[in-house]
Amino acid sequence: MEYVQRQYGNAAAAGVQSDTSTIQNKIAETLTLLFVALYTDGWGTFFSDLQRLAEQEAQTGFSTTKATLLYLRVLASVHDEIADQLIQATSDRTKVHSQLKDVIRVQDAAKIAAFWQGIISRWRELDQSVTELCLKTISRWVSWTEITLIVNEAMLSDLFSIASQRELIQQYGHSRVRDAAIDVFTEIVGKKMKPNEKIELIQYLNLGGVMNELVTSPALHDARGSPDYDTDMAEAVAKLANIAMEDIVRVLDSGPADSATAVKANQLVQVFVPFILRFFSDEYDEVCSTVISALTELLTYFRKLAKTAGDLPSEYRTMLSPILDAIVAKTRFDDSSSWGEEDAQTDEAEFQELRKRLKVLQQILAAIDESMYLDKLSKLVDNVFTRYKNERKSLDWRDLDLAMYEMFLLGEQAVRNGGIYQKKAPSNVASERMIAMMSIMIDSDVAAYPHPAIHLQYMETCVRHYHYFEPNTQHIEKVLENFVRFAHSDHIKVRAQAWHLFLRFVRHLRSQLGNVSTNIVGAIEDLLVIKAELPEDNDVDDESSNQDDRSVDAQYNSQLHLFEAVGCLASASAVPVDTQVMLARSVISPLCASIQQHVAAAASGDARSILQVHHCMMAVGQLARGFSDWVPGTSGAPVVEEISTEFIQASETILMALDALKASEEVRTAGRGAFSRLIGVIGFKILQELPRWIEGLLAPNSSKDEVATFLRLLDQIVFGFKTQIYSMMDTLLTPLLRRIFTSFAEQTTGTDDEIQLGELRREYLNFLIVLLGNGLESVFVSPTNQGIFEGIIETIEHFARDTSEHPDAKLALSVIIKMCTTWGGETIANPATNAADPAPVLPGFDQFMITRFSALTWSIMTSASFDPKNPQANRVVGEIAALQRAILGKTGRTYLTWLRDSELRALGLPQQAVDEYLQALVTTTDDKAFKAFL
Repeated sequence: MEYVQRQYGNAAAAGVQSDTSTIQNKIAETLTLLFVALYTDGWGTFFSDLQRLAEQEAQTGFSTTKATLLYLRVLASVHDEIADQLIQATSDRTKVHSQLKDVIRVQDAAKIAAFWQGIISRWRELDQSVTELCLKTISRWVSWTEITLIVNEAMLSDLFSIASQRELIQQYGHSRVRDAAIDVFTEIVGKKMKPNEKIELIQYLNLGGVMNELVTSPALHDARGSPDYDTDMAEAVAKLANIAMEDIVRVLDSGPADSATAVKANQLVQVFVPFILRFFSDEYDEVCSTVISALTELLTYFRKLAKTAGDLPSEYRTMLSPILDAIVAKTRFDDSSSWGEEDAQTDEAEFQELRKRLKVLQQILAAIDESMYLDKLSKLVDNVFTRYKNERKSLDWRDLDLAMYEMFLLGEQAVRNGGIYQKKAPSNVASERMIAMMSIMIDSDVAAYPHPAIHLQYMETCVRHYHYFEPNTQHIEKVLENFVRFAHSDHIKVRAQAWHLFLRFVRHLRSQLGNVSTNIVGAIEDLLVIKAELPEDNDVDDESSNQDDRSVDAQYNSQLHLFEAVGCLASASAVPVDTQVMLARSVISPLCASIQQHVAAAASGDARSILQVHHCMMAVGQLARGFSDWVPGTSGAPVVEEISTEFIQASETILMALDALKASEEVRTAGRGAFSRLIGVIGFKILQELPRWIEGLLAPNSSKDEVATFLRLLDQIVFGFKTQIYSMMDTLLTPLLRRIFTSFAEQTTGTDDEIQLGELRREYLNFLIVLLGNGLESVFVSPTNQGIFEGIIETIEHFARDTSEHPDAKLALSVIIKMCTTWGGETIANPATNAADPAPVLPGFDQFMITRFSALTWSIMTSASFDPKNPQANRVVGEIAALQRAILGKTGRTYLTWLRDSELRALGLPQQAVDEYLQALVTTTDDKAFKAFL
């Protein structure tokens, strides 16, 4: 304190050099730490000592304010240390801080409040930085000090004087002081207290009058819409209105203890709603956003009240319409805003986020009064579409965008029960309105409006409400023509979205398309030409490039949608088979020709040729998917023979390219994608070439991820065709598994490689389960594959013993259990008393289960690294219990004798433990019970 006295006391006026702001902050921080340590144990005059220095300055007319500023900094720092709710503290520190606050309230709070009062009563005479810091300090302390120290006539009068300066202040310092005073009101209103006390506080503050003075002040009223409009003040006053309204609504929602409080709160709602709407309608979105939470609270309360009481009181109901009007008006793009321009992307993204918040408000309003909501939105949309018919291009795109967006929201209301139609009739009132709007939108030719935002909304609306077109097929051709036009748009975002949404539209309405396919496919034929482009350096380096419509990859991925769309169009039920063949051939032939043309250059390492082959392969696959999305093992069938023949020829071209380019990962990826989709159009015939597919897709340099992905594809084929592919699988199993074992043996080189290895292990084990479960179990022990059977068992046992990967161990044990149930023969009932001999399907498998699989379970459980208390390991114990019971069920007393006379004794178990184990094994009725014993 000696330094503080010397530097900030009376002597400070006599030429002592002032400390820098950094030093002053460090002094305040140091004093705060001393306060925490000594205030209740040796320095009870902490505040008095510092305040005395500041008061000495006041006596000299504030010729200097160094001590006053230091004291205010210390007060702010004390709050931050002991009362800031955003700073996490230990329970012990929290207890100490609570005790300090209690002592302050008793000893010093009144003196500190009087000091504040002295400063703000003379605020016009002082350096405004002193007044501002004082007000900010009050804002901090008000949440935990006695409210009456601040809420008194003298203090409030001065606060109001500062906050409601009628002149349009140009001086930055003065405006900051004013905003700080408004923040004090906000903190006072936000102080936690009982509901009735909160309502009394708001009334005592005459907060409605304060708000009116602030809202009508020149800074917020006269300057509104001009460059002099004070957005900082608007945001501060909006925050005050927001917190007041939130507290009023909470009082009403909590059910006031007395009717008088409820009446007062209801009156305050009507006072504050105009203020909330004033700031909600502010042209600046940051001001609007400040009061959204209060408006949400209010509407949520209205919804709850309407649901509970069956209806809203009339005084509340009259508020709904202006609130909805304000929300809709705020949802419109601002007149000064632009769309789609590079330098406006941030502003547009922020506006879209605001729209999401406004959408929530509209949804709440719809739940309160759906009739009013539907009437207003229907009228808005109808008026804009009518204006568009009359005004065409003179209509502002923002108005049309608003109508389309509100139509989108109304559509969400219409489909909330599953769709706009139920049993060929509108599902609800909102659906009726939506159906009418769809008709008006299409008839008025909104799609012709020359603005990309409207084009995007139009396409989204048509795709989202495709059910509308099922009974209204007369509109489909016109919408398809619009999609074709958008697909050729000069605007890259519209064009990319059109390619994607066009696919979704035709996929949904395939059975209603009619025989328009030839014309539509011909109209987009120029878009089906693939010209691979190598990505630019910035596309490769930019992680977000795949999300950018302008990137090469994004454009190519969008183009693939067109090929699938062509498949959907060509395969429509109304299209004759010969026309389907013609359309398929018209697309396939150029793709295959391009593949053949570029294979030689690609084999020589030309990057663009490799990419061209990749793109064409993928396009063939997408076209096939459009023709048929049939999956083996599901109902339905591949396409007709004539179409299948066209795709068989395409598959030959792809296999040729794979054979020549199997060293290229890109080509293998495309080949794998094409193969999975060609199954749907070729069906069983594709399996005739399965060895060539495997040879091309599983090259020596294939990654573990590629092998795992191909195994998933084989799972699908096995499940779909089952025993039909026995001979094929019998030939392929050994070379396939050897390729997998090679991948297992490769050294991992990093985290990604380890993740891929884990995925390959799981896919391998799943593949074994799929073979065992779909009638192909004999392929494992056929003469062709007997040589690799031991290798299969060894890998399964290895994964089962791996305590570092419990999920894999559990899955490996599941494979063994499946083997036992598949090859173990009939289950022996009551094995403890039944002397029946095992009758395995596979000769000798009974002894194999006992000597290999049973021993495996004990080697796992006795491993030093296996902790059965680990939740993951405990699941492995469950599989072990299931396996031992499975072995018992297939081998009966033979297994019990083995356990008693050999295996358990070899483990060193005493006779009593052996007897207990065997008793539990034969008497437990399910795997879960036996697991509990283990």
